[in-house]
Amino acid sequence: MLYLSNALIVDGSGAGPYKGNVLVGEGLIVAVGDVPRPADADEIDLRGMVIAPGFIDMHSHSDLKVLENRHEKSDQGITTEVVGNCGFSPYPCGHHAALLAEQNEGILNGAGTWTTAAAYLQAVREQSRLVGVESLIGHGALRTAVLGADAAVREVRHLDNLEGVLDEALADGAIGFSTGLMYAPGSEAPFAELEALCRVVAKHDKLYTTHMRSYSWELVESVEEQIELARRTGCRLQISHLQAVGRDNWHKQRVALDRIEAARTEGIDVAFDCYPYLAGSTVMTQLLPQSALSGGSAGLLQKLNSVEASAELELALNQQTAQAWSDIFVSSLGSEANRELIGKHIEEIAEARSIAPAQTVLDLLREEAGKVNIVAFNQSDANLRETLTHPLSSIITDGFYVAERPHPRLSGAFPAWLGEFIRERKWLSLAEGVRKITGAPAQRLGLHDRGKIAPGLRADLVVFHPETVASTATFEHPTGAPVGIHLVMRGQTLLPKSSSLLDERGILSSGRALAHARVTHPSTQNTIGELHYGR
Repeated sequence: MLYLSNALIVDGSGAGPYKGNVLVGEGLIVAVGDVPRPADADEIDLRGMVIAPGFIDMHSHSDLKVLENRHEKSDQGITTEVVGNCGFSPYPCGHHAALLAEQNEGILNGAGTWTTAAAYLQAVREQSRLVGVESLIGHGALRTAVLGADAAVREVRHLDNLEGVLDEALADGAIGFSTGLMYAPGSEAPFAELEALCRVVAKHDKLYTTHMRSYSWELVESVEEQIELARRTGCRLQISHLQAVGRDNWHKQRVALDRIEAARTEGIDVAFDCYPYLAGSTVMTQLLPQSALSGGSAGLLQKLNSVEASAELELALNQQTAQAWSDIFVSSLGSEANRELIGKHIEEIAEARSIAPAQTVLDLLREEAGKVNIVAFNQSDANLRETLTHPLSSIITDGFYVAERPHPRLSGAFPAWLGEFIRERKWLSLAEGVRKITGAPAQRLGLHDRGKIAPGLRADLVVFHPETVASTATFEHPTGAPVGIHLVMRGQTLLPKSSSLLDERGILSSGRALAHARVTHPSTQNTIGELHYGR
């Protein structure tokens, strides 16, 4: 057993912190509060630091990277990740593995595919050692598996097959269903198809999450469409990364929130999530009308090489892009030829090339065969505060991997939330800040065995210093490691600061951290591990 003593317990419920001890045994929380130390228990004296439930990232795109045991998430205190968001998942592929791999590459940063949810979930159970993984089945993947090269059609086709594969995935352990209605091929799906699929989700009492059709010009209409889906089907609705994109649309966020709050009053189970940054990140092709991607990469390149089609795309970019061109910068490219453009915004590149910004976007996509990632500054500080502090929101990373310059949320979203927004800006109390990354997402996901510190729940725990916890990741240097996160525990395993510190048992190697607190054996008093107090 492990005895975590002299802690400031923030239990994930939203209740105020209190001083006490936590006793852990066989991967579970045994007792909490004024608990004496058992004679046979190893002890870590936490000396007043905060102990909280393991953080839950309910929106990530680490579907393939969790299999590599990348440590960007566990370093933040994340012990559970939910993948398969925005319609992207590495399953099901049906007989179209190559098509699905191409579809996923820009977001999932890899090409792995699995035929079924069961096969993918077995792989993560066997290979993911740093985080627990829950997976949504992506609508884009589902369409590709069933419809193949016709996945981008706008009419309802093979609905029985779509429903059947979704039903099987949810029965096999997928935690829910996600749509990406701004990404091909899901962007072409008619309402009738979505309604039928959401009825399957409701039957299983799983969560439906959606990257809506628009977060800019048609934000309110997109929210209303999703609420109507939930109203008709009874599914539990989670709106992904809610925000109003572009200065001309910032006023629409309050209207969207009014619609969500009215739906809750009506009895519809709807909530949303958001990340603690003004900027988002995606693939550059999302700036285009998604019909341009109907033929995959080959079809896009054909359009980009057509004078007539390029002119239509340029017009669409000028009419539909909500952000200023100076708000969008290149974060990753597919080739070496344009490497110096990474970190530069579209307006700057256009000026250097003496061409219009929209034409610059099309040229970059042509030169890079469509493989360009971007970071875009989307929203206002006032709107960000409104969503982050809203009682219906959970906090997410929305992190995904790119080769050169990922968004800093991948490495720093949760410590930034606790440091900048909770401690420094004081937007919420510490207890409420922790609830939004523990108890709140656990409740939304139906993960009743975690998210709080209480007897009988999983011993997924994080120890952090409330006065020093922070992110060092920036847009210029996005891979900086968090500070102030001192111990991450998942079940019976103490996780290291990076996977390189794991020994053969998966236990924190002793002698690799400052000895401000020690894990000692009660009879011999020999040190069996040490707790890292800062960098």
